[in-house]
Amino acid sequence: MKAAEAGIWQASKMRRLLAEAGLEISAGKMSMLWSKTPTTIRLDDLEVLCTVLECTPCDLLVPTPIAASGVQWPSAVVSSDVGRPASRIPSATPSQRPY
Repeated sequence: MKAAEAGIWQASKMRRLLAEAGLEISAGKMSMLWSKTPTTIRLDDLEVLCTVLECTPCDLLVPTPIAASGVQWPSAVVSSDVGRPASRIPSATPSQRPY
C-alpha cells in the first residue's frame, strides 16, 4: 500500500528505486516483497525501504497474533516478584518455556 501511495505501481520501478538507494535486490526477492507477505526482512533492507517510501517501519510492518501454544507461565511469578533475587523466583520448566 505504501508503494501505491508513493505512486509506485510496478515491482520493477520499486526495484530500481531500491537499487538507486543502495539496496540491490534479486527479482525473486522483489517478487516476494511485492506480492506476498515476507516472513523475514533484514533491518538494513527495511531502513532502505522506508527511505524510498518515505515512511516508518510501523507503516510497513503489520503485527499478527501468535496462536496460543499451550505455554503456561508459572502462576507463582507475579508483579510482586519484581526486585526479588532471581534465586527466589520460581522458573518455568523446559516444557513451559516459549522458546
